[in-house]
Amino acid sequence: MIVDHERVRKGEQPPWIVSDDLWARIEPLLPRWEYALPKLGRKRIPDRLVLQGILFVLHTGIQWEFLPQELGFGSGMTCWRRLAEWNEAGVWQRLHEALLAELNAA
Repeated sequence: MIVDHERVRKGEQPPWIVSDDLWARIEPLLPRWEYALPKLGRKRIPDRLVLQGILFVLHTGIQWEFLPQELGFGSGMTCWRRLAEWNEAGVWQRLHEALLAELNAA
């Protein structure tokens, strides 16, 4: 795993950790998950943790299948599937537009 020891020494969060402020901006853009049947099988990994897993993979450049389970982000396949689900739902386009609107308003 790639660790920026200088950042850790300064007490900064790793870049894949989603702050409360950023999460407040992203969460409303995500599709709501509704169970069609009684909850069977494994519990769904929370979106915020999955997003952090996606950011971890993008930041470190590791392959999805090597995402460390002990980080609590779910499996690499879970993160990859959620990334595809969000892409299909237009999440990244809406986030891009929201950030551009904020920048233009500043």
